[in-house]
Amino acid sequence: MHITSLPSPFGIGDFGDCAFAFADFLHESGQSLWQMLPLNPTAVEYGNSPYSSISAFALNPLLISPQALVRGGFLKGEEIEDTPSFSDDRVDYEAVTRWKLGLLERTCERFRETPGYRRFSDANRYWLDDYALFSALSERLKSRAWHTWPPPLRDRRAGDLERARQELAPSLARKKLFQYLCFEQWHSLRAYCGKRGILLIGDIPLYVNGESADVWAHPELFKLDREGKPLSVSGVPPDYFSETGQLWNNPVYDWKRLENTGYSWWMRRIEHNIRLFDCIRIDHFRGLAGYWEVPAGAATAAEGRWMPGPGESFLQRIQGEFSSLPLIAEDLGVITDDVVALRERFGLPGMRVFQFGFGRDSTRFHRPRSYQPLCVAYAGTHDNDTLVGWLYDRSSGNACTWLKRFGVRWYTGCLFGDRNRLSWSVIRSLYRSRAAWVVVPMQDILGTGKEGRMNTPGTARKNWEWRMERGEIHPSIVTGLRMLSRRTGRS
Repeated sequence: MHITSLPSPFGIGDFGDCAFAFADFLHESGQSLWQMLPLNPTAVEYGNSPYSSISAFALNPLLISPQALVRGGFLKGEEIEDTPSFSDDRVDYEAVTRWKLGLLERTCERFRETPGYRRFSDANRYWLDDYALFSALSERLKSRAWHTWPPPLRDRRAGDLERARQELAPSLARKKLFQYLCFEQWHSLRAYCGKRGILLIGDIPLYVNGESADVWAHPELFKLDREGKPLSVSGVPPDYFSETGQLWNNPVYDWKRLENTGYSWWMRRIEHNIRLFDCIRIDHFRGLAGYWEVPAGAATAAEGRWMPGPGESFLQRIQGEFSSLPLIAEDLGVITDDVVALRERFGLPGMRVFQFGFGRDSTRFHRPRSYQPLCVAYAGTHDNDTLVGWLYDRSSGNACTWLKRFGVRWYTGCLFGDRNRLSWSVIRSLYRSRAAWVVVPMQDILGTGKEGRMNTPGTARKNWEWRMERGEIHPSIVTGLRMLSRRTGRS
């Protein structure tokens, strides 16, 4: 079995025709799984990162397909003919937001409540009402920093919230409708993928944005002061990506209080994602064994300390709640014996990354010949450079030296040949490994250079913008993937 990973539906536009065409490509090239980044709403002020969303449950309205709205009778064909001239290879979030919100406003004017909409609203009330109110209040108060809101709204006093719901009723209705349309289109895409034999892998960030509907609605589950400000924040110590560590600034959980509730908020979150995907990658799995807690206001993550995570108690609760554990453990970074033991105790596959086996601070653990069946092998992650960028771009701090590049050539048996040939030799080494699944970012399938990098950790600009251009998937790629899958028994 083989997986091709497109970093995000943003790489193909939205849940529309291009997404269905990409599913066809996966099917025709003999691939069976499609892994994605989180699909939650993004915001310019958070660097458009899907890992820093205002909701752990909502989907991103920017992924709504205008073409599907035309087919549904919500828009007229001529209303989407005058589409702005967007970049073919980069996402302009602000321009896309302006254009799509205009179309969605027209949709709201023409929408009439249906039984399907009522069922959706009722089934998702546990998160949808808070998300809609949080979004509407953020717009009215011109700030998502809810700890700066007037105390009655900040502290969620019942009477004040009810008055806000009445005053903002039209805005709440729009927010809920956007989510309904988004979920309807997503389920259509998922059903189509199922018919084509493609399973979908989602991604759950361990932490959530402090300026989100989730933290505002459930402040008691996080380590906050009385005004809603974090007492300590998340991050990781110095590692492969950063000499000072990564300061994520998400509020950390009060795991003891969560345990006392039976981890109810987390159980709903996982159940919600299981309805959307066939398998889920838990980002920063090591935080369940032990997490890096940094005092709020610290200059770098290096000032943090290790704290015990919920560990077995948490995973046993998931195991008792669901019939299976369709999870992938993102076990990268500073991994200690307790993290490995926790993952193995519950039989969860971990991650192996080819680039970590040859770059700076390399370890043979990440080289294909050492892979065990209970793992998912990756050419690189969304935090890595592309294979071509990593192998050849000297401006990257983690790029291969000529000696390391020769080591990659020797290891993969590609002593001669151009960049594209070397990149594909890496992909072949992953296919031939013992790993149960293999994930190859689409940029590496296409041979994209450093311009295709999705995210550079520790930076806030020009991330999450890569788009695959129309026509980039040549028939030779389809044939090459299909033949490689068959020859390695992964078809």
